[in-house]
Amino acid sequence: MMFASLFGTYSDLYFVGKGAYEFPARPFAGIFHVNIAFTLIALPLLTVCFLNFVKRLERWKRWAIIALVSAAAPAAERIAEQLGLFRHGEAWSHAYSFFGYLFFLSIIWKMYKWTITARKL
Repeated sequence: MMFASLFGTYSDLYFVGKGAYEFPARPFAGIFHVNIAFTLIALPLLTVCFLNFVKRLERWKRWAIIALVSAAAPAAERIAEQLGLFRHGEAWSHAYSFFGYLFFLSIIWKMYKWTITARKL
């Protein structure tokens, strides 16, 4: 959870700093440029749910779920945009979101596997 939160927060800071997207409606807007409610609460909780679900799956099913969740990310972003929670820059492509979440979830899964292996040693 901690790794997912930090990774998500720093990724958002990078992309917000580059002007790729912004969070118009966010808590503590005068202090934080990212939506800390998402990166510190929602993202870790969703990560725990994701890991608890995929750890029981066979390898190919796990990667299919990662691809499916990544494919759903652009749709979720469009909904967030309609609600005024999220806004992309003009050069943004929703394909970036697909590949970004594919990378993020893959890294989260690999980190989870590594911590489980390290704990057994």
